[in-house]
Amino acid sequence: MRFFPKFVGGRGAKNIGIDLGTTNVLVYVAGQGIIINEPSVVAINNRTDQILAVGNDAKIMIGKTPPYITVSRPLIDGVISDFEVAEKMIKHFIQKVHREHFVFMPRSRVLVGIPLDITEVERKAVEDAVIGAGAKDVYLIDEPMAAAIGTGLQVQEPHASMIVDIGGGTTDIAVISLGGIVTSKSLKIAGEKLNDAISQYIREKYNLLLGEKTSELMKIHIGSALPLDEPLSMSIRGRDLLTGLPKEIDVTDSEVRDAMSRLIRLIIDAIKQTVENTPPELVSDLYQRGMVITGGGALLRRIADLIEKETKIPVQIADDPLTTVVRGAGLVLEDLSNLQHLVVTPTRS
Repeated sequence: MRFFPKFVGGRGAKNIGIDLGTTNVLVYVAGQGIIINEPSVVAINNRTDQILAVGNDAKIMIGKTPPYITVSRPLIDGVISDFEVAEKMIKHFIQKVHREHFVFMPRSRVLVGIPLDITEVERKAVEDAVIGAGAKDVYLIDEPMAAAIGTGLQVQEPHASMIVDIGGGTTDIAVISLGGIVTSKSLKIAGEKLNDAISQYIREKYNLLLGEKTSELMKIHIGSALPLDEPLSMSIRGRDLLTGLPKEIDVTDSEVRDAMSRLIRLIIDAIKQTVENTPPELVSDLYQRGMVITGGGALLRRIADLIEKETKIPVQIADDPLTTVVRGAGLVLEDLSNLQHLVVTPTRS
C-alpha cells in the first residue's frame, strides 16, 4: 500500500471515498477498494427517535413497518433532505469501516462525490454531515468528474471526454477537458423517477397499486429503451384500487418502455443540449472518442443504442457502471497531492 504523507488521518483511521447516492451509498477505503455498497435507507423508531437499521437491514423493512417505525431516505435528488438522519447514516458507515480494527474514535479524511449544480448550502450540508459523523476533514468532487476518472477516461488531457451518469436521483452530463468540466447539465430525472413512472402507468392502466420494490424490479427485469429481439413479460402483484383486494397481472416490456419513454426522452434532449453547448473542437473529439454512460441507468437494456441513434455519437457502457463514482473518488483519494485541482473548493476553506 502506498503512503501519502499529506493525506493521513489519526491513529488507526482510514482515508475514505464515498458515493453518497440517492439510492445507494458506496464506500472506498484507500488501499482496500470498495468495501461497502448498501442502500441509502434508514429505519427510525419514532417513539424513541433511535436508528433501528441502516442500509440493507433497513431496505427490507420498506412497506412492512408498523406506524411507529419510519423507513427514511435521507437523500432526495442527490442532496441531503434530512440532515440528522443523513449524519447518522454516514456515521454508521464510517464506523463500520473501522469496526474490524477496533478504532475508538476514527478521524478519517473523507472525499465525497456530489451532483453537479447543487447549491453552496447543499454542499455545506454534505460537509457538515460528514464532519458531524466523525471525519477529520472532508473534500468534495463533482460526481461526473469522479465517474470519468473511475471509467479510466484521461480527464487531464486536451481533448473531450463525455460522461453521462444516470444515477438514482439525478442524471449528470458533462464534457471534460484539461481537468475541468467545460459544459454540463444536471437533471432531477433518473432511476427513481423511472420507477415512479412505471408505478403511475400501471395504476392508470390497470387500477393496480404497486409497492416501491415491484416497480424497480419491473424496470430491472423487463425494462428497455428500444424494442427487444425477444419480448419479455413479468407477473406482478399489487392492490386492486377498485376492490381493495390483491390482484396479479402480466406486464410486457413494451408497457414498461411506454411508461419510461417520456423521461428517457428528456434525458436524451439534455445530452443533445450539452453537445450543442460544447466548443466545436471538443465536439470533433466526441465524434471520434464517443461518450461513456455510467450509473444504474446504464444497465437499462438498449439505452446506449438509443442514445447513439439520437446523437450520432458513439456510446459505450462503463465497466461496472454502478461503482464508477466511488472508484474515481478512490483514485483521487490515493493521489490527492497530485490531483488536488480536481477537488471542489470546500465551503469551510
